[in-house]
Amino acid sequence: MDDEQQNEHHALLAWILGIAVTIAVAVSLLVGILAAVGGGSTPSAKAPLPASTAAQADASAQAGATGSGAAPEVDVAPALATGAGIPALASFHFDTGKFDLPADAAAQLAAIADWAKSDASAKVGISGFHDKHGDAAANALLARNRAVATREALLAAGVPAERIVMVKPQETTGGSDDREARRVDVYPAQ
Repeated sequence: MDDEQQNEHHALLAWILGIAVTIAVAVSLLVGILAAVGGGSTPSAKAPLPASTAAQADASAQAGATGSGAAPEVDVAPALATGAGIPALASFHFDTGKFDLPADAAAQLAAIADWAKSDASAKVGISGFHDKHGDAAANALLARNRAVATREALLAAGVPAERIVMVKPQETTGGSDDREARRVDVYPAQ
């Protein structure tokens, strides 16, 4: 094989390698995009979010990040405040793939909201939970959107934004009841 044939051979190999790398990058991007919108699945995974719910979740997350009185988000939940005159923890359970507050949410939040408005040192913790089935990023976004919806209800009830502490989404197995894993806890915090 002379030099010219060898150069053609190397050029052909480089061209084939370039196409293979381009295809690999395109597939990786597609898989990443599908995973981000909840399209990735495992054999035990729940159904992905419908496109309208995913778009609504993204809009809610963006509104929550820039909306009225963005609350700080922490990795570790603040300690539960207890004592005389301090209200009890409230938990909301959500339908699979949904982040709409239950109909009785305002009634459940009333005691915590009244306490937080009346006590200048009051803090309210909001922890959103999700299960381990399906795409972890989509589950975390859904748990965060549930917590943001709860925060918006507290803000609407008159709780000052600086008194609300958002906890980053937490994974829980929920025991034998997956409903427990699809919840938001709202509690008086220290």
